[in-house]
Amino acid sequence: MKTLLSLFAIVCTLTFSKAQTDGVTVSVTIENVLNSEGTLLAGLHTAETFMKAQGLKMSSVAAKKGAVTITFENVAPGTYAIMILHDANGNNKMDFQANGMPKESYGTTGEINMYGPPTFKDSSFTVAEEPVSHTIRF
Repeated sequence: MKTLLSLFAIVCTLTFSKAQTDGVTVSVTIENVLNSEGTLLAGLHTAETFMKAQGLKMSSVAAKKGAVTITFENVAPGTYAIMILHDANGNNKMDFQANGMPKESYGTTGEINMYGPPTFKDSSFTVAEEPVSHTIRF
């Protein structure tokens, strides 16, 4: 009985350890942050959440003029995009000018279309078995 309990404890420990480390690290460095006001809000998105809902994983860090790196841990294999907003005034949303243009800096992985909102197709990247890193320039 003691052996059976020990074996059960080992299996549970290994299963729990495996669950904690499934997936890879995805990091993004945001370059050209213009000032240290507010917060950088980051979301890791799938096609279903991109420009529609909160990301699968969210992160926020204090803004710092220059470059800032944000990391998402234990990301499962798949296709994703990262969106970043420099929320300078701390209201947790993107603010717009009267003509509809954003007041605050933002960016996504991939290419940004200067004549419209970003698309998942242009912003997406693949996560497999190796860590992934990207750079977004404001």
